[in-house]
Amino acid sequence: MSIYRLSREIAFPDPELAEPDGLLAIGGDLSAERLLSAYAMGIFPWYGDDTPILWWSPDPRLVLEPEWLHVSTSLARTLRRGRYRVTADRAFEDVIRRCAARERPGQSGTWIVPEMVDAYVRLHRLGFAHSFEAWDGDALAGGLYGVSLGAAFFGESMFADRPDASKVAFVRSVEWLASWGVRLVDCQVRTEHLARFGAREIPRADFLARLARALEQPTLRGRWDLEVPEPPLP
Repeated sequence: MSIYRLSREIAFPDPELAEPDGLLAIGGDLSAERLLSAYAMGIFPWYGDDTPILWWSPDPRLVLEPEWLHVSTSLARTLRRGRYRVTADRAFEDVIRRCAARERPGQSGTWIVPEMVDAYVRLHRLGFAHSFEAWDGDALAGGLYGVSLGAAFFGESMFADRPDASKVAFVRSVEWLASWGVRLVDCQVRTEHLARFGAREIPRADFLARLARALEQPTLRGRWDLEVPEPPLP
């Protein structure tokens, strides 16, 4: 197989042509149009500050359907106690920058380079990228961000500065997304952390089929508000 070099045209090769590690293409840009086209095809950018833009479509793919969500006994206690208040789209730029600054075991530097931050902030302003925040009083304690298309949410990264803060934000986000008809949460590649929440690996072909069905639904654009628990009845 070959790694494809992208041109100025907003187009990607078939994801099934990706290398065994999931690498599909190189180059291009991070314009909103290209990013949205990539996500609609099950492709996402992931690269470092010392490489060109790299585009990936891994096989298998880690996904979470809301009914698979598993909450541990200890986390359920934390949720019941209400230590953290969870919001959406109140601090998107703070969340993505905190995710970028977060040190992660076995990882030097960050893939959320400044160009990525700028690109996803643009998507947020266009109503396609969203954040969920966990607050301890007035302090931002944890959160996550991702991209929304149709009935799919593509999770990108999360951070926690206080115990269980990102976990609480994650659980509340999945619950709220499900109430609005989101049936597919893309977690990209396997981590034990996400597997403990019930995320499962599925073949890329299966993921792409589920994504195609999810994209048949309208995208919930604009600023999200967790105080609006579910869509109004028609």
